[in-house]
Amino acid sequence: MANILAIIGRPNVGKSTLFNRILGARDAIVHDQPGVTRDRLYATTEWTGKQFTIIDTGGYVPHSTDLFERAIREQAEIAISEADAVIFMVDAATGITTLDEELSNILRRSNKNIFLVVNKVDNEKREIDASQFFKLGLGEPLTISALMGRKIGDFLDEVTKFFPAVPQDEEEDKRLKIAVVGKPNVGKSLFVNALLGKSRHIVTPIPGTTRDAIDSILKYQKEQIVLIDTAGLRRRSRIKENIEFYSSLRALKSIDRCNIAILMVDVEAGLDKQDLRILEDIIERRRGVVLVVNKWDTVEKDDQTARYFEKAIKRFLRVYDYVPLIFISAIEKQRIYKVIDLAKEVFAEQTKRVSTNKLNKLLLQDIQSKPPSAKSGKEIKINYITQVKTNPPAFGFFVNEPKLVEEKYKRFLEGRIREHFGFIGVPVSLYFKKKN
Repeated sequence: MANILAIIGRPNVGKSTLFNRILGARDAIVHDQPGVTRDRLYATTEWTGKQFTIIDTGGYVPHSTDLFERAIREQAEIAISEADAVIFMVDAATGITTLDEELSNILRRSNKNIFLVVNKVDNEKREIDASQFFKLGLGEPLTISALMGRKIGDFLDEVTKFFPAVPQDEEEDKRLKIAVVGKPNVGKSLFVNALLGKSRHIVTPIPGTTRDAIDSILKYQKEQIVLIDTAGLRRRSRIKENIEFYSSLRALKSIDRCNIAILMVDVEAGLDKQDLRILEDIIERRRGVVLVVNKWDTVEKDDQTARYFEKAIKRFLRVYDYVPLIFISAIEKQRIYKVIDLAKEVFAEQTKRVSTNKLNKLLLQDIQSKPPSAKSGKEIKINYITQVKTNPPAFGFFVNEPKLVEEKYKRFLEGRIREHFGFIGVPVSLYFKKKN
């Protein structure tokens, strides 16, 4: 399970710049105006083989009554509560402020592993200025320049060395693990309770009843399956954006631990961008996925209704239209065990291996019928294909000019793999290697 690292600090100290520097990308909005980072951004990356999820928070303003600043404060508190370690960022150019002192007091009470990071240390003179931050009582400051990239490697070495290894018992547990994820109040706990035949989880119509990921053991067809039911939100969070983020962050933790993710949506509410974001989190982590449309009992139906909904959902999913979907009613226990059957099918696809002979026989014919082209006009030859791994499946293509293979053609090849060999509900990786 990936560790979670949160970046906390008052407005305009360079949190988003550090976030972008660590990711090597410009995923956060960076601007001199305080408060530009309104929602936490989060992404998974790695350093020296250790994978972690990093959260960029908005500027933290303790005790503010301003609605916008209160929202940022709640977001930061959520990030702190979920994080394994916290980067507390301060600014060498401005020195210690009253806000820094208030924040340091809050962080000391959090019982988290805190790293005091002094940003904007661009030269040796600023190194001397950074010594004043010892007064905050958070140990020795780590000095960096997020903008210039100065001492970022040393900083990451220090931060990640405390991340615990994956527990041995998690590595050895061979049981199928299914995470039930989705927005608050879509019926996740009701679904798990229906499967178990008992009220293991408190179920109410109030979003946020489930506060932590809860594991349950489902005995099904002489097999033990681990069900991971995720939290929706904390009740104290009254601001909609925080509710959405909290559920997404909890989903990340559960996705990291599972083999297959069940993404549950409410048929009455329909799919939206947050559902798509959770789906993308699942795909990015290379987990198999089943889309479960709950509350089907509330829909007036005829013989065309399911087909209409399925077409509409597939259009919304676009490039993820390989994800299987099923309509259920958790409250009426309608098709709930078919969800488990489908999840097991997806896991079988996740661990499936295709012979090299079959791959080359079928795909090389497709490639011959529709050869790749490059904007430079240079000829691209794909000579050989093999499956390099399973769970998740990955395929190696040996090419004379791998860098010239365009994304559009990669999508074509993925489509042909799915057409020939299935891999329903499973993300597939394609690698292109140099070979004349």
